[in-house]
Amino acid sequence: MDTLALRIEVLKLTAHPARIAILEELFKGVKCVTDIQDFMDISQSNISQHLSALRHAGIIDFFVDGRLRCYYLKDPFIPDLLMIIKKEYPNEIPGPECCPITKKGKYPGNRKH
Repeated sequence: MDTLALRIEVLKLTAHPARIAILEELFKGVKCVTDIQDFMDISQSNISQHLSALRHAGIIDFFVDGRLRCYYLKDPFIPDLLMIIKKEYPNEIPGPECCPITKKGKYPGNRKH
């Protein structure tokens, strides 16, 4: 699978508020399941399901520390994705100065009739 297709799959997988919250916390550093439970208002089994899906996709991984599984980010695309999601955009992109349909304004290219 090419890079674009892989990133599209990552976008699909991460498009869930709980998964974004988990990824934001992992962006701050390694977290164990109990750490994640402290800031999320969902069950431990639900957290584990989200972690499993993210791990299966190769976005995160874990290491074992005694009885704890400690998770961390693995995919370098995730920090950029999180920054884009949080970015504020004060203005919309301006519309064109003309309309090819109504032919109002000055169209910069060649019109096909």
